[in-house]
Amino acid sequence: MSSMPPLARDQMAASAPAISVEDFGKFREFFYRKTGIHFEDSKRYFVDKRLLDRMKATGHATFRDYFITVRFEASGQELQQLVNLMTVNETYFFREEYQFQCLVNSILSEVAERKKPGERIRIWSIPSSSGEEPYSIAIYLLEYWKKLAHYDVEVMASDIDTAILDQARRGVYSRRSVQNMPAALIAKYFTPLANGEYQISEDLRSAVEFSKVNLSDAASVRHFRQIDVVFCRNLLIYFDDNSRRSAAETFFDALNPGGFICLGHSESMSRISSLFKVRKFNDAMVYQRPL
Repeated sequence: MSSMPPLARDQMAASAPAISVEDFGKFREFFYRKTGIHFEDSKRYFVDKRLLDRMKATGHATFRDYFITVRFEASGQELQQLVNLMTVNETYFFREEYQFQCLVNSILSEVAERKKPGERIRIWSIPSSSGEEPYSIAIYLLEYWKKLAHYDVEVMASDIDTAILDQARRGVYSRRSVQNMPAALIAKYFTPLANGEYQISEDLRSAVEFSKVNLSDAASVRHFRQIDVVFCRNLLIYFDDNSRRSAAETFFDALNPGGFICLGHSESMSRISSLFKVRKFNDAMVYQRPL
């Protein structure tokens, strides 16, 4: 079998679409303005591959033509496709469980003390990814918060990725996703499927309200107000300093006075903003909007 002549290989390489350093810079700036997510140079391969995939899928031969579509398409559908591809959704049930323990052992007691009869307790999970975090919160409330019967609790969940939100609403998970849960809770809240996956109960699926939210878009977060607890874990690590400060201000405005925010174990609100004070409980360290 003869190999392809060098000239033919060179012609193929020349005709293949490519993302230049300048193209990467333009896209990075645009994506940052739209989402607050900043891609370091080390993410170049990750970004280029997804751009090239979408260029091929949409029939664009050059980055310039594709970028024009992304920027000026009235529907915003192609930008949303890129957002769905560029965001990372790595999670599982009961991840960083100590914060859920802190929620039921300490945080909610303080929140409940400030509530008047009939007032609702509101918990917001963002980014919700494929739903493991908000569903974990709901399960923890049902199993371990003894005062749940006395309060109306609303669990809201948001993400920028519309495909992952659809997945969360379906509530179907692999064995790996539930591996940290006690077998008794899996049996209680999940139905095993024929393909080895598990679907969370219809009651829990209807108990969590999922919505698309972009923290960099003021309009999409405007109606999130009077929140008592925010879980925003492992999102701010993808932001730069300006985006982190903006997110902190958004959460400050969304929270009730005395409300709490839980970040990922590698994140620190103290290094981002002075709006919140540190609260150290037995189970976890969290941040609080001052009363």
